[in-house]
Amino acid sequence: MDTAAAASGDPPPASVVKTVRVEIKGRVQGVGFRDWTMENAEDLGLRGWVRNRRNGSVEALFSGSLENVEEMVERRCRIGSPAAAVTAVTSFPSNEDPGLDFHYKNTL
Repeated sequence: MDTAAAASGDPPPASVVKTVRVEIKGRVQGVGFRDWTMENAEDLGLRGWVRNRRNGSVEALFSGSLENVEEMVERRCRIGSPAAAVTAVTSFPSNEDPGLDFHYKNTL
């Protein structure tokens, strides 16, 4: 806890929560990408979901601390699972409720 905040009686600053919807393109289906996403999101303590899209992409919703969401989107998703070949990652801010955990959604 910040000693200045403790001395003044002010509560510590709230953690910033970020929620984004992400589309990942490339060779990302049939290569374990959703399972890999699930494992990485859980490792980072993120909430949300992942699903395949009929257009061949993978879509996900990530919600959690600013640092962990950025780690997932900007670093991990750009590399992907070992058998994947990611060509593009696009993210958009979202107000969607991520739920209480990280889970799979049906293909859309």
